Amino acid sequence: MNAAAMVEVVLPGKVEPEGLQVRQGAVPAPGPGQVVIRMEATGVSFAEQQMRRGRYYDQPPFPFVPGYDVVGTVAETGEGVDAGLAGTRVAALLKVGGWASHVVVDAADLVRVPDGIGAAEAETLVINGITAWQMLHRKARVRAGQTVLVHGANGGVGSVLVQLAHAAGAKVIGTASARHHAALRAQGVTPVDYRTDDVPARVRQLAPHGVDAVFDHVGGRGIVDSWRLLAPGGTLVSYGSASTRDDEGSKQWPVLKLLGRVWLWNTLPNRRRAYFFNVWAGRALSKNRFRARLRTDLTQVFEALQRGEITARIAAELPLSQVAEAMRLAESGTVAGKVVLHA
Repeated sequence: MNAAAMVEVVLPGKVEPEGLQVRQGAVPAPGPGQVVIRMEATGVSFAEQQMRRGRYYDQPPFPFVPGYDVVGTVAETGEGVDAGLAGTRVAALLKVGGWASHVVVDAADLVRVPDGIGAAEAETLVINGITAWQMLHRKARVRAGQTVLVHGANGGVGSVLVQLAHAAGAKVIGTASARHHAALRAQGVTPVDYRTDDVPARVRQLAPHGVDAVFDHVGGRGIVDSWRLLAPGGTLVSYGSASTRDDEGSKQWPVLKLLGRVWLWNTLPNRRRAYFFNVWAGRALSKNRFRARLRTDLTQVFEALQRGEITARIAAELPLSQVAEAMRLAESGTVAGKVVLHA
C-alpha cells in the first residue's frame, strides 16, 4: 500500500464551499478491532451543509474531516478482526470522517453491502435509508391504509420515506416545490407546493380527519402546523430544523425548542405522539444494541432496494477533488437525489 496515498477533505472553519481543503497524507493503520475502508462512495448530506455554517448541533470543533457515512471495500484488518473481511464491500455510519479515500472504522460498526448493489447506490441509502426506515417503522409504525405527510418529499430522506411508506401500503401527501410535482405524481404521491399553497389548509382538504403521521425536517414555526394536522392516534416525527440552517446565534437553541415542544405535546391527553428523531439515540447507553439495530435496519433497506421497493437516487457523482462543486450542487435545491463523492 502506498504510504502517501490518502486524500481527505478538511473543513477548517465556517467557510464557503471553496474554502474546503483537499489534503494528502499517509494511509492510516487500523488499531485493534478496527479496519481500514478504501472509500468508494461517500455523500453530501444536509448535516455537512449545516456543519459548514457551524450550525450542526453536536459537530466537533474545527478543523475536522466531514462525511456522515461511507461505502467502500475493507482494505486492511486490525488485530482481533476476521482477516476474511478484507475485500468485502461494507457501509458504515460515521457522523464525521467519511470524506477521505481511506477511513478507519471499528469492525463492529460495519454493515455488509449485498452483492449486486453498487457503491454509489448503497451510499444514497446509508444515512437517508436508516433515518427513513427507523422513523417510519420504529417511531410512527405506519401501517397499510394509513395516510402520511412527508415534508420535502423530493429530498434525500423524504424520497426514501415516500417509497418505504408506499411499500408499507400507506397513502402519501408530499410537500415540494412545483418543479418536483410531476415526478412525485408519477410515484403516486399527492404533491403540495410549500411555496405557494396554504399547506395546512391543503392537507386538511386531502385528509379531513387528519393524517396518521407527519415527517418534518423543517422545524421552526411550521412544526406546530405539523402537530395540528395529526389525526387522533397520529405521530409526528421531527428530525431536523432546516428552516434555521442560515440563522446566526446558538446552533443548539432550535433543537432545544423542538425538544421542549415535543415534551410538552406528549404530556397532553390527546392520543397523539411526538418524537424528535436522532439516529444516534441509544448509542451512549448500549453500543452493542445500537449497532445491532442499525445493522438490522440498514440490511432491511438494502433488501428493499433489491426487491425494487425503493430506488437509489444519485443526483451526481464527483471526485473528492471537486468537493466544492459537490457542496454547491447539494445546497442548490435544484437536484433530486444524493450528491455522491468518490475517491
